[in-house]
Amino acid sequence: MLSFIIRRMIIVVPMVLLVVTITWVLIRLAPGNFYTGERRLPAAIEKNIREKYGLDKPWYVQYGKMMGNTLRGDFGDSLQYRGQSVNQILLRTLPVSATLGLLAYLSALIVGVSAGMLAAMKQNTTLDHASMALAILGISLPNFVLGPVLVLLFSLTLYWLPPARWGGFLSWNLVLPVVTLSVAYMAYIARLTRAGMLEVLRADYIRTARAKGLPERQVIFRHASRGGLLPVVSYTGPALAFLITGTVVIERIFALPGLGNYFINANLNRDEPLIIGIVAFMSITILIFNLLVDIAYAYIDPRIRY
Repeated sequence: MLSFIIRRMIIVVPMVLLVVTITWVLIRLAPGNFYTGERRLPAAIEKNIREKYGLDKPWYVQYGKMMGNTLRGDFGDSLQYRGQSVNQILLRTLPVSATLGLLAYLSALIVGVSAGMLAAMKQNTTLDHASMALAILGISLPNFVLGPVLVLLFSLTLYWLPPARWGGFLSWNLVLPVVTLSVAYMAYIARLTRAGMLEVLRADYIRTARAKGLPERQVIFRHASRGGLLPVVSYTGPALAFLITGTVVIERIFALPGLGNYFINANLNRDEPLIIGIVAFMSITILIFNLLVDIAYAYIDPRIRY
């Protein structure tokens, strides 16, 4: 098991450096830069700016400096938010995105697994058809459509919930963003759970457990769920990583001061250090969660270790 974990961990650093390199190249290939605007700056001022930020040096010198900063975990100062380092911005915005992502993940996991297991146990009934129809609707409905609809219904029509802004951790302001973000993941998890449970419930060892006279609840939760939830486990890692780091649209809709909102502003303003810092953090988060899923998968199914 230890060698399995070490092999997975060796991949993390090269993958992060590759993603950062591709991001840096795309930033440099894009037209314009952070100091250009509607009016062109005088040549002397532009020359001073390029010298100050090292943009007058050869590309390989700039690339080496950027990679060195990435390996040290110090991405420098933001070009847009003067006097603030990228690390300070990450530390300030991460709790907002993490809170939103974790709450959405827990909601999706609880609702999705429950709906999928009920649909599998009541196969081809009205409950099964209704839950899978709602799951298809949840997958098909984009969150940038669902979010405004929920705001229109629950905030501007019924006046039940706040429409936007950050109200602190575990406040009512998070209800609509969490629901909007989690609906698609609820649907995916419900369908994966149903498919996995249906496959396991037809297995010989489940038939044997029932033949022994075990209660149906024990058959489902003790024997069938371990194998039936394997597809959900493999999906959970990437889903959790994207829920935490991929809240860009939701944070923009609900005006939340999270990582995604700053990422959009950094791209609009060509804030290279902030873009590199956020991309590196997102890459590390996704790779770490994938690693944890591989470990969990190998623990649940020992055949994976070999």
